[in-house]
Amino acid sequence: FGLGVPVILRNSEATESSTRVLKKQMRQVKNPFGLEIPHPATASVTKGIALTPDCLEDCVLTCYWGCSVQKLHEALQKHVYCFRIKTPQALEDALYSEYLYRQQYFVKKNDKEEKYCQLPEDAQVVDFGPVPRSRYPLIALLTLADEEDREIYDIVSMVAVIHIPDESYRLSCRILYQYLLLAQGQYHDLKQLFMSANSTAPSASETSLGESSTDRHLLEKAGLAEDALELHEETSKDCVVCQNGEVNWVLLPCRHACLCDGCVKYFQQCPMCRQFVQESFPLCSKKEQDEDESTRI
Repeated sequence: FGLGVPVILRNSEATESSTRVLKKQMRQVKNPFGLEIPHPATASVTKGIALTPDCLEDCVLTCYWGCSVQKLHEALQKHVYCFRIKTPQALEDALYSEYLYRQQYFVKKNDKEEKYCQLPEDAQVVDFGPVPRSRYPLIALLTLADEEDREIYDIVSMVAVIHIPDESYRLSCRILYQYLLLAQGQYHDLKQLFMSANSTAPSASETSLGESSTDRHLLEKAGLAEDALELHEETSKDCVVCQNGEVNWVLLPCRHACLCDGCVKYFQQCPMCRQFVQESFPLCSKKEQDEDESTRI
């Protein structure tokens, strides 16, 4: 309009951030151990707790009630510098028997049967004192039962620190920490990722007849056919920015998994929590994606 206003023209490539977020080099390993608390609301020090192990090989689940906090972390350091904690006996030697009670179960491969752990009545323990505590309520150790399996897997043991509510501290039951112990002498803190959405549709076995009829009624009311909903579910994506790509990148240190391969290069701050991104890593490499695509075709 003759005002002489300068205009900057740039294409989409120019909008990419000049500061690159570091791409963390990751090494994929197979974790043979899994552990869940199926009924956290009913767990207590006096009533006990149910644990559900899910292991790829035959394993041994060993539970230590009232384990010393200091001795446990000293044992983890001994795994790094002195000897490897591959068996329950190795951990007990490192703990110097600084625990109140011990229970042990043999877990068959892929067996998801609940294991019930409880302090004996004659222990007369109703709480572990005020916070900060010198003892963890429960430590669960998973180790490979077969010695040959310990040569196959990089991860040879898993230590889970479990909080169980008692009369002094009624925080709900949960797994506080999970440590993966490697055969080479390292140990890693296993942490949960925060996914942006869940694109998995419920299976037919998980959907009741009443829910199905209600969904169908709502679809008809909205003028949508049921097959249109199924098509939408199949094509829906989770990227919080473009809504058109599968979530594949985990941002650190916030651990939000919310961006696809196309959008990750444009962000120095997490779009979920606005924390600055120091590093990032892909859940699936480009090669694995191509192999998966060719398999589906």
